[in-house]
Amino acid sequence: MVSMSSKRDYYEVLGVENNASDDEIKRAYKKRALANHPDRNPDDEQAIDRFKEAAEAFEVLSDPGKRERYDRYGHAGVSGIGGSSGYSDVNDIFDAFGDLFEGFGFFGGGRARGRRGAHQGASLVVDMLETIQDCQKEVVIHRLEVCETCGGSGAEPGTTPETCDYCGGNGQVVQAQGIFRVQTRCPACRGAGTTIRDKCPDCRGSGRQRKRISIDVTVPAGVDTGMRLRVAGEGEAGEGGGPRGDLFVDLEVRPHPLFHREGADLTCQIPLTYTQAALGTSVEIPLLEGSQSLEVPPGTQPGHVFELRRLGMPDPRGGRRGNLFVEVLVEIPHKVSGRREELLRELAELEQADVSPHRKSFYEKVKEYLAGQSE
Repeated sequence: MVSMSSKRDYYEVLGVENNASDDEIKRAYKKRALANHPDRNPDDEQAIDRFKEAAEAFEVLSDPGKRERYDRYGHAGVSGIGGSSGYSDVNDIFDAFGDLFEGFGFFGGGRARGRRGAHQGASLVVDMLETIQDCQKEVVIHRLEVCETCGGSGAEPGTTPETCDYCGGNGQVVQAQGIFRVQTRCPACRGAGTTIRDKCPDCRGSGRQRKRISIDVTVPAGVDTGMRLRVAGEGEAGEGGGPRGDLFVDLEVRPHPLFHREGADLTCQIPLTYTQAALGTSVEIPLLEGSQSLEVPPGTQPGHVFELRRLGMPDPRGGRRGNLFVEVLVEIPHKVSGRREELLRELAELEQADVSPHRKSFYEKVKEYLAGQSE
């Protein structure tokens, strides 16, 4: 496996500038893929490696979302979560981008191949506390599976598909256009190389049936809303024995009632009385896991923020954990009376502060009224 630190820059791989347009990226990939195509470079392992490298670069730079993450974070931004495939088999490249090679006289070695299954999409909602560490979640989807009746052949049990007469089983035909020879997918068998005379009654010759499937997905620690999780090989079954597609899970993380999240950092607010803020205190603050005592020094002002390092969310790409910021809110009581009011007025006199005069309550007024009546 090639480490991220040793990978070449994707723009360098394709030979384009960082601000290259989509068409420029496509043309550059096509040029390098054709130059290093296995059919043109038999038994050349270095050419095959360059072929895979170009496909990986094109997969990322041709996708706006992946390209944006790559521009911001480099290879770490597109590895793991909705990132690049890192192709290990050239057949996967033909399945993904094979249409770009049609008309050049070769297509994955010129043999009939099964088609790769379609990618599948799903959504998943998790609580923020569940994402403190890796967690397992169940995703239920409906996808095309290999037909159990015919085993994916599409033919009625007891029969087999027949070799296509039009292309001779190659799945492709070559047409002459002047001095050029153009190779395209066979129109009779659509590239399968075989035709079915007696179709399977259950799948009607398609070789696949739609089923409800439950999949256990590992959700990496620290994921956030808007991230996409790629699960390789959990998409729809391929046609004609082709490989499966991938499953892409769009994630939504429910907000926490105490913590506000910005990236890997968290913010929470703690209420203090004015006496606690003025005289200092020790308060118990919540953490993602348990709680911790926080020393509030005397004279702490409203809005002051304490920073607790590495107590925020984990980084889903393996970076450092975020911080927790604790903001002080000083609570002012809506009403004060009795001994508390007397003490506050004494304090106001010491501070020589102008305060509103004492307002008599309804009961004080009634008491004075009754006292006057008795005189």
